Amino acid sequence: MIVVRPDRDLRELPHAAEISPESGLAGDRWSRHCTRRLPDGRLNPDTQLTLMNSRAAALIAGPEARWPLAGDNLVVDLDLSVDNLPAGQRLKLGGAIIEISPEPHTGCAKFAQRFGPDALAWVNSPIGRQLRLRGVNALVLEAGWVRTGDRIEKLGNP
Repeated sequence: MIVVRPDRDLRELPHAAEISPESGLAGDRWSRHCTRRLPDGRLNPDTQLTLMNSRAAALIAGPEARWPLAGDNLVVDLDLSVDNLPAGQRLKLGGAIIEISPEPHTGCAKFAQRFGPDALAWVNSPIGRQLRLRGVNALVLEAGWVRTGDRIEKLGNP
């Protein structure tokens, strides 16, 4: 699933989208309203994209129609655990290449409001963090188009 967040609390679900180092996911609010900035004020590239495992999304959010509420850009059928995808791991996703960021993805007050405080506590438990149940941050290294159903390929070792 591809989830574009054009503005606060809005979601679009295109079947294809372009991702780039300059804007992250095309049309997403990250490039206009990134809340995690670098000390010099620039957008933090380590938070360009967020990926969430589809099985974790199903456990937390329930029906697929509620998955976009988590706020992640890509809902994927991939083991996002630290063991499988350490920081620095590169992935080919459609025509783009992304890299797993060291920046942890821990959720926010909106996540707790939408899915409950127990869900937030679960994803941030020691095992939840190890498995990255809340998801993972990534940065875009090479621009390209992604489509729902694209294969994700690990590229070498970090």
